[in-house]
Amino acid sequence: MHSELRALYNSAYTDDLYEKQKSLLEGRLEVPAGFRLAETPVFLTADLRERLVTAATGIVEQLMDVEKTERMKRGIPERWNVPRMDRYPNLTQVDLAVVRDKDGTLVPKLIELQGFPSLSAFEPFQADAWLECLAGIPGMPDGLSPYFSGLTKETFVELFRKVIVGNHDPENVILMDLEPHEQKTNIDFAATRKLLGVDAVCPSELELSGRKLYRRKDGRRIPVDRIYNRIVFDELIKKAMPIPFDFRDDLDVEWVPHPNWYWTWSKYSLPMLSHPAVPRATYLSEVDEIPADLTENYVLKPLFSFAGGGVNVEPTLDDILRIPDAERPNWCLQEKIEYDPCIRAVDGGGVKFEIRMMFYRPDDADHFTLGLNLCRLSRGKMLGVDFNKSFTWVGSSVALG
Repeated sequence: MHSELRALYNSAYTDDLYEKQKSLLEGRLEVPAGFRLAETPVFLTADLRERLVTAATGIVEQLMDVEKTERMKRGIPERWNVPRMDRYPNLTQVDLAVVRDKDGTLVPKLIELQGFPSLSAFEPFQADAWLECLAGIPGMPDGLSPYFSGLTKETFVELFRKVIVGNHDPENVILMDLEPHEQKTNIDFAATRKLLGVDAVCPSELELSGRKLYRRKDGRRIPVDRIYNRIVFDELIKKAMPIPFDFRDDLDVEWVPHPNWYWTWSKYSLPMLSHPAVPRATYLSEVDEIPADLTENYVLKPLFSFAGGGVNVEPTLDDILRIPDAERPNWCLQEKIEYDPCIRAVDGGGVKFEIRMMFYRPDDADHFTLGLNLCRLSRGKMLGVDFNKSFTWVGSSVALG
């Protein structure tokens, strides 16, 4: 980590600085964050930033292999198999933990990945709030940025608009999630509306006529031409919410990203990757012998959960035996990695973090652009906000470099 910037920030830190960042962020979006905001940004050295970029882009290149993708499509349940899947998803997330290598160097290790959206609209606002606060700290350098690939905020928003809205009027594009105003990520939905003019809509509010979907706004019936899909399928299955269409219907609508990528580029992909930044993973159905050091050195993961749900960081033999044979293809056993508490908090304690590297692909592009990042800080056993409720200097943040 960037020790000079960390020392500079910590020496200037006050609770008022933290509250100013929160106030700027939530005031501009006019929505409270549904998750904890961390007390600090992450400061990256040029070396660590390059290692993160190299690892994330290398992993995405492997995912794009046609043969691997065809194998990954086996993870799509027939009940949720949506017609007209595109060649690659429009948005992809690569989650990297930061660990200490044997030589003492900080290096990235893959935690999971998703062919699914993340907080793309929220992060520019979070970064702006932090940068405004940092500008008041004497000696803090100018030019810190959360963006990659030579992007600025303006060019990132242009890319994001091209990915989400495409060639459509924003009024004919919706961000679709279950009861969006009740979601923890509602602040990102508000940010999406501010940046792109795209409204968040619950699928239960849509109307189906033939192959066409419509929504109501200000008394008008508006055709939906493109859906920014934010529905987490395990939540949809759990809630059993009635919706006016079947995902298997061949609807006259564009998906961004296509829902099948939720299943395809996911934890289901982990055992198919071979990369120095990827811990070894095996489908539970293909584990011939349970490792003797199971609890100490492995993690048991359900392949289609979200936000860390169901992940067992200290699995036992009994835990594995309780999983029926028919369900074992939907679980994997992955080598455990140890996050390094490399961020120094003002109380002297160490804080672990992981960084989400966020990729974007417009419909007409055959490659991905690494756009920006988000970070999660932790002092608990797992990185999710839900697992760190009793700690400070944890939660949502952004890396600057």
